[in-house]
Amino acid sequence: MAIWTLRFLTRRESSGWPQGCGRFSRSALFPASGQHFYSHRGQETFSRTPEQPAGPLQRERQAGEECGLARQVSAEVEKWVRVNRRPRKRKRRETEEVFAKLLPDQLLLLLEHLLEQTTLNPRTLQRLERTYHLPEQDAEVRHRWCELVVKHKYKKAYGHVERFLQEDQAMGIYLYGELMVNEDARQQQLARKCFELSKEQMDRSSAEVVAEMLF
Repeated sequence: MAIWTLRFLTRRESSGWPQGCGRFSRSALFPASGQHFYSHRGQETFSRTPEQPAGPLQRERQAGEECGLARQVSAEVEKWVRVNRRPRKRKRRETEEVFAKLLPDQLLLLLEHLLEQTTLNPRTLQRLERTYHLPEQDAEVRHRWCELVVKHKYKKAYGHVERFLQEDQAMGIYLYGELMVNEDARQQQLARKCFELSKEQMDRSSAEVVAEMLF
């Protein structure tokens, strides 16, 4: 059963949304045909099915809940941006940021927002990893984490990239391209090493695509 994630949110004018909801498309969060929304792995929060159309009150409640989820992610993104801007040595004691616990789909959206940042320093990336235990998350989240690692050349987490390319080959093709396009010798070496270790387990078409990228 499909798990509909917040990462497919599309921005638009907030016509028809409750006040304060923000500029996100409701249809991107919940399919028109009716599917289940999971607040955590294996725990269903609510569902809509074609046989049981939601009434006005339920639709209003659902809209409020999804708006809250999106607002929470936006707030967390702002916290991480502030953390990233702080100098290594602080001249005065500052209030430490406290990060909220996020649902898996919220975490995915958070990482996608952070991928839009031009620069994330190693301290920020290390804290991000530890705060959300990123290497232990599902493949979608780990994929975004690996993209951050590659983009910002966070060498301490290159092992996570290597693991992802070997264990999640179907999702790793794009990541091979990212490793090569940066024209970083160490990243390119990592890509070729992972391909040599994994190519026998890859389907032929995928292996050919990756080989064209690497050689």
